[in-house]
Amino acid sequence: MKKKILIISGGISKERMISLETGKQVAKELKKNNYLVRSCEPNKDLLSEIKDFKPNCIFNALHGQFGEDGYIQTILETVGIPYTHSGVIASAKAMDKEISKKIFLKNKILTPKYFIYNFNKTNKELISFVKKKFNFPVVIKPINEGSSVNVYICTKNNLLKNLKFLKDYKKVMIEQFIPGREIQSAIIGKKKLGAIELKPKRKFYDYQAKYNSNAKTEHIIPVDLPKKKYKALMNITLKAHNLMGCRGVTRSDFKFFKGKFYLLEINTQPGMTKLSLVPEISAYIGINFINLIKLILKDASINK
Repeated sequence: MKKKILIISGGISKERMISLETGKQVAKELKKNNYLVRSCEPNKDLLSEIKDFKPNCIFNALHGQFGEDGYIQTILETVGIPYTHSGVIASAKAMDKEISKKIFLKNKILTPKYFIYNFNKTNKELISFVKKKFNFPVVIKPINEGSSVNVYICTKNNLLKNLKFLKDYKKVMIEQFIPGREIQSAIIGKKKLGAIELKPKRKFYDYQAKYNSNAKTEHIIPVDLPKKKYKALMNITLKAHNLMGCRGVTRSDFKFFKGKFYLLEINTQPGMTKLSLVPEISAYIGINFINLIKLILKDASINK
């Protein structure tokens, strides 16, 4: 009997289009491999869709707010059907960059210095505070967006200008800028998948570098690291995955500078598009796209 998989994609976050592409790619691969597939949006008809289709498993292909912050996971917990990726608490913790940082620091995982800004300082006070805290350049970002949405590298001259783009967020993270190599690594369940290095032509691996095929980011695999350093990287990756209580697949983003790995964040809903990193890492170690999807589905069923 064919297994039935319901794919939830789209949503209302700023990553909607990426989510739809992830859902489309996963659906295409599952259909080719004899699964019964239905795709839907996380709207008011979601519970009716689940009740009508009666899937064996739900593939969560959502990205960003309401998709990877514990919100949709809370709804899915009520239906009693296995769903992919991390659960409610792990998703909420990983999506909140402030909470994540506190967990990293408490458990001796190196991460850039930061503070939370809620637009309560005068311009002069802010510039002075940043200089005292860790100097320029700095990175500014919303505490609850993914895919590098609204992330800016700022100098003293453009910090205030760029902060205006984030004025609709209640809280913004201002973080020490770490130069160096951009390396990302992945886990599936308790298995270390591997890592990939990125050399973007842009200032850093931002939204355009991730999803615009014309951005020409260079992907380097295997990563050129000594064995001990590579092992250390994957150990930190698995440690962070476990500390957050994650399941399924996660991708962790690092900066490697002066022999040290700085963990920027952990992503509980990494993309599964043609330009996505986890499928590329998996393919390198001999796990093709459909087998990666099967591993994610299997993990969901085991953890139910």
